[in-house]
Amino acid sequence: MTPRLIVTDLDRTLLNADHDLDPLTIETFQALAGQGHHLAIASGRHYRDILAIRDKLGVEAHIISTNGAYLHGPDDTLLSARYLDEILVRELIGLERPHEIRLNLYSDDDWLIDAPMPELLELHAHTGFCYRVTDLDALNGDGIGKVLYIGDPELLSKLEAEVRIRHGERLHVTYSMVDSLEVMAEGVNKGTALQRLLDVLGLTPRECLAFGDNLNDTEMLNLAGHAFVMANAHPDLPGQVPRATRIGRHDELAVARMLCRHFDLDM
Repeated sequence: MTPRLIVTDLDRTLLNADHDLDPLTIETFQALAGQGHHLAIASGRHYRDILAIRDKLGVEAHIISTNGAYLHGPDDTLLSARYLDEILVRELIGLERPHEIRLNLYSDDDWLIDAPMPELLELHAHTGFCYRVTDLDALNGDGIGKVLYIGDPELLSKLEAEVRIRHGERLHVTYSMVDSLEVMAEGVNKGTALQRLLDVLGLTPRECLAFGDNLNDTEMLNLAGHAFVMANAHPDLPGQVPRATRIGRHDELAVARMLCRHFDLDM
């Protein structure tokens, strides 16, 4: 079989209900790698957060991290990086927001946050990657791949509207979860990063399978020749990717099961 590229989101897509990899998922990806297929993880998570998950999969895989701001090769070579303009970063830091909204910044090496938010740590318990509480107002805004606001969806909706009014044309704004408003530079998303990866591999979108569950997966799913949307996806995602195939839930290991059927793997 001609090698394909399989690219998948992590949270509420590849990972199970415990935010971890199931043995079936690991076996499936190792079998696909053994057949010569290309593998990639595409997530809003930080690159260093994803590394532990890739290591547990036990395969060579490209990593699209921070919603497409970074693309790393299987040998951890940085293939591309797109940063927010530092002036925009400072303006986003200074944007008035409710006190209960947590402001996060992703740089090359760090996940920075304005105040502790212990409930976030459960999501990353299996990787050991953790935020660092920092005085964000003291930063110059240089080298930031993503600004992330976390909090009540209703409050985030108002904040999103303000961000779009002030800076909409210079930013890519999306959600990775209902309580996570993500802001990257204009043109930065999983889809543009996926296209760069396809170019590196010399493949076409028709030779790509992609899996996702939330709005930050939209561009990636629309680019891939074979797009799969989780049953537990954001309710607006199927309408934004109308040709995608709807599969089962992440906690039913739907990605691994679909790949086993598609590639006729005996697991």
